[in-house]
Amino acid sequence: MPTPDLAAARSKRLRDVLAPGLDVVFCGVNPGLWSAAVGHHFARPGNRFWTALHDAGFTDRLLTPAEDRELPRWGCGVTNLVARASAAADELSRGELARGARRLARKLARYQPRCLAVLGVGAYRTAFARPHAAVGPQPETLGGVAVWVLPNPSGRTAGYRREDFARLFGELRASLPASRRRR
Repeated sequence: MPTPDLAAARSKRLRDVLAPGLDVVFCGVNPGLWSAAVGHHFARPGNRFWTALHDAGFTDRLLTPAEDRELPRWGCGVTNLVARASAAADELSRGELARGARRLARKLARYQPRCLAVLGVGAYRTAFARPHAAVGPQPETLGGVAVWVLPNPSGRTAGYRREDFARLFGELRASLPASRRRR
């Protein structure tokens, strides 16, 4: 695959992959330049989102980023706290993250998923003013939707290995009502 034009990607946005009544909506912090350039979520080589989904049993095969529009078949969706692409999440302001949290609440009210999984502890803490939040289920809901925080699957999150992502995403999957877990 040729290297995408990353400079031009700063002006691009990714479309949400959402549908009513999903089991879980995965919420990234914001699109990276690579993802924005190719037009697919979690597309940069080295991102562990797609392997984590598969390893945890959310999908019956390993999907590629180009198949992100297929996620609702498995009861999953994807969005971002902030729509604008950047080279790194630390380029985002506290205000952008807080505004993103309010937009996310409106999306959840519209689509009514069973669960929200925010991918990034630091972004969750900032966006939702929860400075002590940790990985796992959260005590509060967002618009009546259960909230989980999971580590960001970016290759930059070096403290987590593939098996860690499989376990943590698997715990989220196991928390869903059995009748709703799709395969």
